[in-house]
Amino acid sequence: MDNYFRKIIEEIGEDSSRDGLTKTPQRAATAFKFLTKGYSQSVDEILNGALFEVDSNEMILVKDIELYSLCEHHLLPFIGKCHVAYIPTGKIIGLSKIARIVDMFARRLQVQERLTKQIAETIWEATAAWGIGVIIEARHLCMMMRGVEKQNSVMTTSVMLGGFRTDPGTRSEFLSLVRP
Repeated sequence: MDNYFRKIIEEIGEDSSRDGLTKTPQRAATAFKFLTKGYSQSVDEILNGALFEVDSNEMILVKDIELYSLCEHHLLPFIGKCHVAYIPTGKIIGLSKIARIVDMFARRLQVQERLTKQIAETIWEATAAWGIGVIIEARHLCMMMRGVEKQNSVMTTSVMLGGFRTDPGTRSEFLSLVRP
């Protein structure tokens, strides 16, 4: 990957051998591997058995999980927060595992719509929850730094599964809890 970054630096008209750029191809390759580390992770590895039996059917909500991803169209970052709620039917997932699932899918080339759906479906399948809701709010540098250059734009996506889709009261409770 180092050679590809060196080529990119040269293609934009820079001298890849000048002081300050000599190690940039290696640093860029290392950074890019980190930013896309989700490809080398699996749900089973993340969960690592952290599913626990409970006698609860009340909503569980984790708010403001920060996320960093790369837009698959421009390879520019989008940065935001994710809110995940579910209602268990006998099984809960370890709290940190929710954030790790968000990170695993975010650390891939993405579009926000797919990312939201992947998080929701994965947690729903793992927990067999009665319902799940996931909301992501993010700022996309591909829209802020280039193109229309809209600095204050925020994209919001949501996926509601099971009872969060079919029960207006559950949906309303979730939405009221994530509002600032």
